[in-house]
Amino acid sequence: MSNASTDAGSLTTEDREFLRCPLYGFLSMAGGPVPAQPRPVWFEVTDNGLIQLFSLSGSPKVRQAHRDPRASIVVAAPVGERDRWVSVAGHVALESEGAAELATRLAARYWDLGDASRAGDLAGMLAADLVRLVLHPESVRRGP
Repeated sequence: MSNASTDAGSLTTEDREFLRCPLYGFLSMAGGPVPAQPRPVWFEVTDNGLIQLFSLSGSPKVRQAHRDPRASIVVAAPVGERDRWVSVAGHVALESEGAAELATRLAARYWDLGDASRAGDLAGMLAADLVRLVLHPESVRRGP
């Protein structure tokens, strides 16, 4: 028996609070391999309910977004916490501005940047050609 619920395109306050935790999201792009092959990603939820992440400008997910901008992300609570997940589906807009700032914020969220190795990893990311992917929710599901 499923306790999942669906909301047409809007994140609740509780969804946003959950998505602000440092969890991995699993991103799937439409029109890719069948079956879909989700990839773990860092992400950020904005105050207005958009989901943003960054990637190399030539990555498969960015190339796929150029062909078909439909995407979804699923985020689940870690083992040991109350069972909970949020799934957001919609279309992705590719933005050339703000990717480095987003990468810096997310690195601080997911890594200890006091660790010289991680700080070096971040510097390497920032030296690359990054793009910001902004997921505009059209459907939100959550459970249980």
